[in-house]
Amino acid sequence: MDTLLSIRVFSRVAELSSFTAAAERMRMSTAMASKHVRHLEKRLAIRLLHRTSRRVNLTEAGSLYLDRVRQALEVLDQAEAAVGNVTTHPSGTLRISAPVWAASEPFVAMLAGYRTRYPDVHIDIDLSGRMVNLIDDGFDVALRATSVLDARLVARALFEMPFHLVASPQYFTRTGRPTSLETLAGRDLLAYPPIVTNNCIPLWSSKGPHQVAFRPVLESTNETFLRLAALEGMGVALLPEWLVRQDLAVGRLEPVLPGVGASTKVFAVYPSRHSQPARLRTFLDYLVKEARLEETLKPRNPRRVRVSSKQRRN
Repeated sequence: MDTLLSIRVFSRVAELSSFTAAAERMRMSTAMASKHVRHLEKRLAIRLLHRTSRRVNLTEAGSLYLDRVRQALEVLDQAEAAVGNVTTHPSGTLRISAPVWAASEPFVAMLAGYRTRYPDVHIDIDLSGRMVNLIDDGFDVALRATSVLDARLVARALFEMPFHLVASPQYFTRTGRPTSLETLAGRDLLAYPPIVTNNCIPLWSSKGPHQVAFRPVLESTNETFLRLAALEGMGVALLPEWLVRQDLAVGRLEPVLPGVGASTKVFAVYPSRHSQPARLRTFLDYLVKEARLEETLKPRNPRRVRVSSKQRRN
């Protein structure tokens, strides 16, 4: 039996937690996929997977083995691509899931730049904010601002996203402008629930981290809606730079306190390193390497916002 193919089958079964799904992806029968894994377990003289009627889980040995063979398979795939010149021209549909706040001028400018470079790629993007299942829902990649990721998926760190604590000039006229972190306490907050704990949000200044208690007057998981509420003078909001950059530039919104804000890491999450379509590979490289993007996303306060478990599913 082809041991290399058995290793690939095992890796796919572990990735999808399913013999059936792995067999469909690899265009073989479920029985054949199971036979390949049994062949590998017999060769290694150890059980790699726990099998139940509902789910397949890695054993401790299987987890260790998977980590090692993933690296080997990745190197092998790269070697085959280099020798065989199998890199294809980016084309087809690239399905992306992204946060609600990606509905902003900077991100659209990035997509436009990518499409100019690769005009044969059709982009289908979901900005609903729902936590999609990449495999079941058929997405190529999800952009996630989070600190915890599903271990079964592959993640690539892209950049830090600064968050600014902002309010409108009308709000300051009505309530006065705070002069210190202490005078922020009790202010009207337009709350984004995943980063609010006991009415507090995490902030960072030159003096270090702070937990400031506010008075939530409105809450929503849609950051674009919170921006509109901030523009109407309803309160202060902690919002991503992509969403408020232009507002800050023209004075529609203003920093509540200079140098006070937060930041979170943005990852690209995708199902597998292996056999990536050229459209996905070039898109990820574009996000990371494009000089204009790196300058645009230069963090001002590189301290992480912790995101709740509601944001950790991929």
